[in-house]
Amino acid sequence: MKALISVYNKDGIIELAEFLHEAGWEILSTGGTARHLKEHNLSAADVSQATGFPECLDGRVKTLHPAIHAGLLAKRDDPAHTETLKEHAISPIDLVCVNLYPFLEKARQADASFDEMIEFIDIGGPAMLRSAAKNCKDVIALTDPDDYADVIAGLKAGAVPFETRKKLAGKVFALTSAYDAAIARFLLEEEYPDYYPLSVKKAQEMRYGENGHQSASLYFHTGKKGAIASMIQLHGKELSYNNVRDLDVAWKTACSFGLGREKPFYQDDTARLLPDVPPLPPICCVAVKHNTPCGISLGDTLAEAYEKTYACDPVSIFGGIVACNTRIDAQTAEKLNELFLEIVVAPDFEEEALAILKRKKNVRIMKAPLAPRQKQEFVSVDGGLLIQSADQRLMEKWDVVTTLKPEKRDIQDMIFGMQAVAYVKSNAILITQNCAAVGMSAGETNRIWAVEMALSRGAHVIETACKMGRGSGDPARTLASDAFFPFPDVVEAAAAAGVKTIIQPGGSIKDNLSIEAANALGIAMVFTGTRHFKH
Repeated sequence: MKALISVYNKDGIIELAEFLHEAGWEILSTGGTARHLKEHNLSAADVSQATGFPECLDGRVKTLHPAIHAGLLAKRDDPAHTETLKEHAISPIDLVCVNLYPFLEKARQADASFDEMIEFIDIGGPAMLRSAAKNCKDVIALTDPDDYADVIAGLKAGAVPFETRKKLAGKVFALTSAYDAAIARFLLEEEYPDYYPLSVKKAQEMRYGENGHQSASLYFHTGKKGAIASMIQLHGKELSYNNVRDLDVAWKTACSFGLGREKPFYQDDTARLLPDVPPLPPICCVAVKHNTPCGISLGDTLAEAYEKTYACDPVSIFGGIVACNTRIDAQTAEKLNELFLEIVVAPDFEEEALAILKRKKNVRIMKAPLAPRQKQEFVSVDGGLLIQSADQRLMEKWDVVTTLKPEKRDIQDMIFGMQAVAYVKSNAILITQNCAAVGMSAGETNRIWAVEMALSRGAHVIETACKMGRGSGDPARTLASDAFFPFPDVVEAAAAAGVKTIIQPGGSIKDNLSIEAANALGIAMVFTGTRHFKH
């Protein structure tokens, strides 16, 4: 029996080779693997002895030879195949153990040059694995050190069962397809190629999916890490399927207002359209429940931002997720601990704050380092995927369409409202005051219901704050909408509630009706030209 071993990852390879050697197998190997085996007193013949051809082209060609692939692909129960091997003095190869040059890991390095990346593309390894996997009835194909023990156990028992060989062959093609997809993504410059190369690897099996009777697993792209893959869990229970989905929304929303070196999404458009408007307050606090924000606010301190976020919806935040785009301090941690929260996520935590949060054994505490912004979004549909570019533009224009212009004190609230509403499920309306959502509505099936709900909630928040001595009782002045108004009823409802400024994309064939209503009711309205549906 003959085995060919050529591995980049040396984990477990000595144990496998020792077993094969003791069982009387002949071992072929290449380069670094051969040296590694010999350092552990294990003999291995160089592949060139089997091929009769030396390794060449700086190692690019060493196993790409008929003596290797005929030995792998020959069907042992086919007399013609057996005769061909004898005629050309080719020995069958019964086991291939190969793992690949780490192109997947190299792809995560932002500073890797094109030439470096090219040299990490493995050719011989995938070719041998595919040959062995195709002939899995006769050849064992190993790619994963976790499978070595099962193969050893099978060989000790007399033979590796066909079902195991078939599974190992399936793992080969799963690996090589992901490997090739990552290479294709590196080489292709098309955003939407005819065949979309998707390369993902399982990170975690979830206890269950969206509901208890559904199974689920978490996969990450093998290329550049995204935000969730970069997070470190500091405390608490394992994340669930719903936790991960909500965590994704919460962190994206918080980071959209700026984090570390990443500037806020709104900055480019406001610098171009409103250069005299000062930046918004830098600290963002977001509460998320059931995959949509239930509170969003900005402040000059985290304590201020959190207080405003909590005030937006003190009921829905219970059992939700809180995300902050700045280090969490002890004062805020004490406030957070007054609630039952599933997750608290931030770029960092004061030592005392971490100790305070850990008093609750089940709360998941996530440290979220800066991660690159996502360029594309994926949604599964029956039998396929919808893929789109991420929504990273705030507004195309700043078009004041009414006679009355927004007052300077309202413009920041309008910018904040349009940025925040982009992360709320459509139909979405935000009522904002002092760079905080005081009333919001998400997922309504018509816009007037969304407006009525948001206005009602906003009035309640302001009334409660006034009773507690935290506000003047004045109505919130700004309404932000993720999409246009098909009828003037939205403007009329807003005016009745005391709203003074509206920001919306515009684009309805009946825009003129809403503009006329705003003029008649003393509301300043701005069209941005950019819709922010979130389904």
